[in-house]
Amino acid sequence: MIAKENPAKPYSDQKLVELLAAETIQVSRRAIAKYRQELSIPSSTDRKIK
Repeated sequence: MIAKENPAKPYSDQKLVELLAAETIQVSRRAIAKYRQELSIPSSTDRKIK
């Protein structure tokens, strides 16, 4: 999902939770943040192309 996101408007952790929930995958925002950090994926603010 992150690889396919719009670089000018990256998904927040909460938006990722909502997108996954739409696919019947229940996960907390904190879990998203934890795995994002473990995979060395920057926050949405840091991924944003200005």
